[in-house]
Amino acid sequence: MKQLAIIGSTASGKSDLALSLAHKHNAIILSIDSLSIYREIDIASAKPSKEELASVYHFGIDVLKPDVNATVFTFIDEYHRAVSYAHAHSKNLIIVGGSSFYLKSMVDGLSYVPPITDETKENASVMLHNLFDTYQFLADIDPISMDKITPTDAYRIEKMLHLYLQTSTPPSLWFKEHPPQPIIHECPILNIESERSYLRERIGLRTHKMVCNDLIDEVAELERLYGRIPNSMKAIGIIETLEFLDGKITKNQLIEDISTHTAQLAKRQQTFNAHQFKEVINGSVKELYDRATITLMHP
Repeated sequence: MKQLAIIGSTASGKSDLALSLAHKHNAIILSIDSLSIYREIDIASAKPSKEELASVYHFGIDVLKPDVNATVFTFIDEYHRAVSYAHAHSKNLIIVGGSSFYLKSMVDGLSYVPPITDETKENASVMLHNLFDTYQFLADIDPISMDKITPTDAYRIEKMLHLYLQTSTPPSLWFKEHPPQPIIHECPILNIESERSYLRERIGLRTHKMVCNDLIDEVAELERLYGRIPNSMKAIGIIETLEFLDGKITKNQLIEDISTHTAQLAKRQQTFNAHQFKEVINGSVKELYDRATITLMHP
């Protein structure tokens, strides 16, 4: 099995490139997209069409219900499933998606964290009723770890508390004793470079198409089924549509807001991709297609 990863900002053409390569080089696809991982979120995630999903076997798509939060471990599980399938069926693997943080975590590796028992979670839940006191408690035990966490970061404070209560070890010492172990090896990373004016045009066209393709009805149904609390309901495209459903903005403003926020996301993605990976092959879609072909065909 040969593998490679394609990264790039939203609307840069990642999915189309991955599909073209998969068809030509006998590959399956692992999506590392923070929204496509959810079932029922089809239009807002710009998920591949049913025809495209049927033409190439995909992992990382339609895995979770929208009220279940995806984590890096969700994508690690999907990666292992994809690798097993690829080996069993003599396929290559193409990893593609805009959530490059997950790819970086798998390439750089993660420290082992023990299973958190229900008892530990219950004890932590009581302590977390007062977030500031819990932060101070952890800061006294482990100033090194907590210096990197703000007193209002409830998610990371909870994770640090779980680890400490479960292991009775300050998190910084635990991570020192359990250094990260890479999960993905020998995987060239191809980054699509795109002009921002080109991306803005593609984002505008895609947003208009999403709204025309019943984005509003999709979000209304998601709200009816799952409410507004899940993380998935705070994604770009969904949160603006909820504002439209609340009567706060017009449909034209909806399109403009989604386009603007998506363009801002694209800029953040470009910055992340440019600085967070040690070795990246940059190029246009055509240049990367040729480079990927060499990688996947090389014996």
